[in-house]
Amino acid sequence: MSRAFILLLDSFGLGALPDADKYGDAGTNTFGHIAKWAANEGKPMSLPNLERLGLAAAAHKASGEWAAGFDQRDGFTGAWGVAREQSTGKDTQSGHWEIAGVPVLFDWGYFPKTVPSFPKELTDKLQELTKVPGWLGNCHASGTTIIDELGDEHVATGKPILYTSADSVLQIAAHEEHFGLDRLYEVCEAAYELVKPYNIGRVIARPFLGANGKYKRTSNRHDYAVPPTSPTLLDHVKNDGGEVIALGKISDIFAAQGVTQLIKGADNMALFDRLLEVADTAPEKSLSFVNFVDFDMHFGHRRDVAGYANALHELDARLPEFMAKLKDGDLVVITADHGCDPTAPGSDHTREHIPMIFFGPNVPAQELPIASTFSDIGATLANHLGVKPLSNGTALL
Repeated sequence: MSRAFILLLDSFGLGALPDADKYGDAGTNTFGHIAKWAANEGKPMSLPNLERLGLAAAAHKASGEWAAGFDQRDGFTGAWGVAREQSTGKDTQSGHWEIAGVPVLFDWGYFPKTVPSFPKELTDKLQELTKVPGWLGNCHASGTTIIDELGDEHVATGKPILYTSADSVLQIAAHEEHFGLDRLYEVCEAAYELVKPYNIGRVIARPFLGANGKYKRTSNRHDYAVPPTSPTLLDHVKNDGGEVIALGKISDIFAAQGVTQLIKGADNMALFDRLLEVADTAPEKSLSFVNFVDFDMHFGHRRDVAGYANALHELDARLPEFMAKLKDGDLVVITADHGCDPTAPGSDHTREHIPMIFFGPNVPAQELPIASTFSDIGATLANHLGVKPLSNGTALL
């Protein structure tokens, strides 16, 4: 039995990359700064399952510092290390694609931090095509903040909320009931075609519900993404007859390319429940890839240090449930796609090392060298599953 699992903790960086200063991210350290904050609050973090696998040692390898409250120096049960990003950015698509063997060596297009952020010819054409009465926002913003600020006006006027971020994205938020979910998707589909000349990676539909200034985004988010520029690990597994099970937003990030089964979940813990079900049923030569988006969406971008720490505790506490379902020949990797240091100014991603923590019933504990590309993760899984080697990356096990 040979199966592979990628557990991606969205934005869980372990310390700034050597070139982080070029991105304004010198000194960032998502895990290290959360641990320091918790210790200073008198509530030191405890992640015993991740620590036994080698998390703290990997973080030390990345930053040169031991995270506050973490002192296990040996006796690890996983193969642990860190990887550096080869892609030129620090965005979601670049990180995921590179893990799967396709680094992004071109520059995405980005919308400027101005008000308005979007070119008038773009918004005018989109309004003409979709017949909406106008736009709200048109700026860089946190998605949860902007719907609280503009949700009432949106409901009253019918104008969708248009915003962007440090990622190569155009995001459109609208109320599922007052505006309509299908209508929101139609507007985003039109926008996806219009942003192609700007080299934008994704258009994201951000539906929400609620009333009177109290709004909450729903799980009906949908990403309209540019497909990967060449075959990824997902394609290699699918083309060799294997199942590729995408949990959370994975299918959207890869534009459904290489995916054979899509599973959604409302939040981290709902996705963990689905992961446990997949661990029971996934066949031989399958790749199960889950993105735990709450770390990034709810806590990293919102600079919620306490929320991020709590989410890490929740996931760590449930890891033994997943481990108990693993079979001989299974290989799991815990990793990330970029950083999002909740103690850094602003709300953007941060350019950091990511963890590479491999484990499974037959995986020997060992320290891994610092990988020069996230693609070493995908190359390791391709080798494990016996599928065609990736065009980028080196197998580590």
